[in-house]
This record gives sequence, C-alpha cells and structure tokens, in this order.
Amino acid sequence: MSDHHGHGDHHGSRFIQHHFDDAQHQFDSGKLGIWLFLVQEILFFSALFVAYIVYRTQHPEIYEYASQYLNTNLGALNTIVLIGSSFTAAYAVRAAQLQQRTALIACLTITLLCACTFLVVKYFEYSHKIHVGTLYGKKFQPTEAPDGTKLSPDPVPGAAGDVAAADSPDGAAVVEKAPPHTNMFFTLYFAMTGLHGIHVLAGIIVFMWLLIRAIKGHFTPDYYGPVDFAALYWHLVDLIWIFLFPLFYLI
Repeated sequence: MSDHHGHGDHHGSRFIQHHFDDAQHQFDSGKLGIWLFLVQEILFFSALFVAYIVYRTQHPEIYEYASQYLNTNLGALNTIVLIGSSFTAAYAVRAAQLQQRTALIACLTITLLCACTFLVVKYFEYSHKIHVGTLYGKKFQPTEAPDGTKLSPDPVPGAAGDVAAADSPDGAAVVEKAPPHTNMFFTLYFAMTGLHGIHVLAGIIVFMWLLIRAIKGHFTPDYYGPVDFAALYWHLVDLIWIFLFPLFYLI
C-alpha cells in the first residue's frame, strides 16, 4: 500500500521521497549535498580572507589603528552566543534522532533566539560605526576618536580629510590623524561581517522552518536529515565567526 504521495510503506516515513531506496539512502544523499554546499561556502569566504591577509600584510598600521573603533566586548558576546547556539543545534539533531519532540523544539527555539541576539548586537555595532563615520567604501572621516572624544566633522585644512580636530579639556586643539586608506579596513569589515550576517539571517529562516515542522511532529528516528543538515550549516556559520572575531577585533 502507498500513501497519498505515492510512497511505499517500506520507506517508513511519508517524507522519504519515492526516488530513494529507503531512509538511509535519502539521508546519505542529502548529507553529500550539504557537504558540497559547505565546501563552496568555504571557498566563497576564502577569497575574502585572502583579501584581508594581503591588505593587512601591506598596511598593518591601518588595522592597528582602525581596530580601536571596534567593540571587543560586543564581539566577544556574539562569539559566546554563536558557540552556545552551535551546541543547541547539535543537541537538536540528537533529540530528533531519539524522537524527543519537546527537547527538539526547545533546542531549535534556543538556537533561533541566539541567532536573533547575534543580529541585534550587530545592529548596535553597525549603528555605532555609521555614527562615527565608518561607512562601507567611503573615505574615513571619523566624528569620534577611538576613546570617544568628539572630533570636528570638518577636516583640518590641507589634510584631505585624514585629519580631524577636537577640543581637549584645556581647550587646546587635538589632532586625530587616520592612516591613509583606513576606509579599506572598514570596507573589508562590512563586507565580511555583513556577508556573515546574511548567512545568519538565512539560518534564522531555516530554523524557523524546522521549528514549525518539529511542532507538527514531522521528524522521526528515520527522518531527521533536515535538522542534521541545518546544524552542519550552522556550525560553519559559527566557525567563520570564530575566525572573523580575532582577525578584526583582537589582532
């Protein structure tokens, strides 16, 4: 007898597609597919990491100066959030394998909350970067020094926008000079962290879909592939951030 999808009873789950021999065949095919996808994602990000390395080798002074405008505490918070979400994503796979519906729903929910928390923190980070004048691809004209000192929005005459002035407590002019081409640091920062943020957003959409299906009880010991594949994707998102955090915020 077949169900309304035309799948035979020997498949075990109504979500096992008819062109697979059995549940294991479908799972193995899906696992191969997600690994191939992750490999191309690694290659995709590798090009940006190479650009980072080349430019840092040529202009180390830019990274030493511009990294002072990044909030290490917020970066560390996001690192902790993503590591925690990777743990709950992994446990969600185990819960699906054991058909522990409550645990599965809880783990997917926590993973979703962590992902949303990550993006909220990035929103505040990006807002501050825009506030101090570090826009993607724009010439760097800071409105604040790294220590928070307010800088004049107008560059010092003859400085081509690389020097801004602020008033010290005694009223004397304080000159803040940014290394030439500092905007390249923030261009790479926004490009790499922004692309990573898009991947986080994609993960949120996937985990919301999984959560809806988990609530409906779709996942069983012979059909948990989507949870496993999403967890693998999320581990890569986590791993990429573990590289981005020290490269931009710490060194």
